[in-house]
Amino acid sequence: MKRSLIRENIFVLIFMTEFNPPEDMPEKIRLYLESPEKAADPGSRKEIEDKFARVQQLIPEIDSKIEAHSDKWSIDRMGKVELAILRLAVYELLYDETVPEKVAINEAVELAKKYGQDNAGSFVNGILSGVIRDKE
Repeated sequence: MKRSLIRENIFVLIFMTEFNPPEDMPEKIRLYLESPEKAADPGSRKEIEDKFARVQQLIPEIDSKIEAHSDKWSIDRMGKVELAILRLAVYELLYDETVPEKVAINEAVELAKKYGQDNAGSFVNGILSGVIRDKE
């Protein structure tokens, strides 16, 4: 499975957490990954599940980074799509050394354009630019 598709599947799982209680997520993940249109090979499935779990463990830290750069937008006011994309991208920027910064930003902006509101790409890009400035 291509890395961009793996990333998109992780984004969907992160998004799903906004609408499902934590105790339901293992079954939701299983059903999602086993659906015929999303069926992933075993290696890709493991990567999706592992990265999703790592993002979930770091949500408080990731959210604080997002809020620090969201210019008067609290986490609660953000669109759920944009928030899920930002959580994944901030994870990749700060905690996943296998993903180059430019790739993380580009993929996040593309996901925002595909799934988010009209200005989601610019919004995501702006926050991620701030996160990178702080990182350096």
